[in-house]
Amino acid sequence: MNARILPRWARTTAGLAHLAPLVLLLMRLFVAAAFWRAGLVKIDSPGSTLYLFSEEYHVPLLPAAVAAIVATWVELVVPWFLALGLGTRVMAAFGFVYNAIAVISYPALWPHGFWHGLAGTDFADHKAWGLMLLALLALGAGRWSIDAVLARVLERRVAPGN
Repeated sequence: MNARILPRWARTTAGLAHLAPLVLLLMRLFVAAAFWRAGLVKIDSPGSTLYLFSEEYHVPLLPAAVAAIVATWVELVVPWFLALGLGTRVMAAFGFVYNAIAVISYPALWPHGFWHGLAGTDFADHKAWGLMLLALLALGAGRWSIDAVLARVLERRVAPGN
């Protein structure tokens, strides 16, 4: 029985490994779309954005006006890098920290206390984005990215004989 199961298992898992580039691309696009939509909302209504950063969000270390501008531009620039897979690990690290600050700065996401929110569904989107960003940080952008193209070009340039 093991003689039949193990080869099938090996073929199945090898076949599933071919999904990795697609999965990494989908994670990049999903997080990029979420950031982009948030940035569009912020830039569409700067007065409301400033109000939110003055009254609702409690961003540490930054005045509300500066935090509003930084957040808007982060949400409009970072998605392009993520979607294209350019500087993915750096952008994923940046996005992860940004996402964590957003969660900490907006107490409405955790109305029953911070630790309860971590276990509950009060900010499920932020948890999903955070996990996807951590995966991109750990695994990189995948084969379908500008990072991969640049890596291949650099590899050829430094290969012996070139």
